[in-house]
Amino acid sequence: MITLTTAPVAPLLTRLFEEADAASPAADPSMADLFQDHDRLMCSKTEYLGFYERLKDFPLPVSRETGMLLYLLARGSGARTIVEFGTSFGISTLHLAAALRDNGGGRLITSEFEPSKVARARANLTTAGLIDLVEIREGDALQTLSADLPETIDLLLLDGAKALYPDILGLVESRLRPGAFILADNADYSPDYLARVRAAGSGYLSTPLTEEVELSVRAAEAQPRKSRRSPGAIGGFFASGKDKDQV
Repeated sequence: MITLTTAPVAPLLTRLFEEADAASPAADPSMADLFQDHDRLMCSKTEYLGFYERLKDFPLPVSRETGMLLYLLARGSGARTIVEFGTSFGISTLHLAAALRDNGGGRLITSEFEPSKVARARANLTTAGLIDLVEIREGDALQTLSADLPETIDLLLLDGAKALYPDILGLVESRLRPGAFILADNADYSPDYLARVRAAGSGYLSTPLTEEVELSVRAAEAQPRKSRRSPGAIGGFFASGKDKDQV
């Protein structure tokens, strides 16, 4: 049995996607002023709380295709520990938690600062029978994801305030195992993030899958900076009598 394609998850996702299709904020007259400044606000590191608070009644989900990709990545890699930045109504969370269920269990930590969305996501995950796999942390992810993370993380989803993608990656980077996947939705609004994961020697291999979705894999630790000590200084250190294992 595939959790994603059977009840109760499959019919719930069908309903949630249909509701999201019918509730586009871009078509809401009350949001007209917000969308006049949309691109700037999407890239802002100082106005994201107000921007997303205005959008609290809208699900802002990943696409159906991206949701399926998340399930496939998590399922195919045997993920057991997942971190998600940006829960919203929990549509992406459902895909990831379904993969954890089919992998035999695990832990998904997701962060959402809007209380009403936390309530909706928790209700959806409960209806799906997946709430036992998910820890929803309410508050700004810069705080909620700064501590108490798993020793190793198998998959990271970035789908919150776009300008914070580099900061959130920095919070979890040391926990990402080699081979861990990082999927960034709407990554085109975070040029700093794209520059970071695409840079030579960054420790990532990264490629755009669509105009919006960037998929990266944690290949290795970033290349260390060259030491400024001279060879003689290093040789003198070892010659001083210290055992190499103490370095």
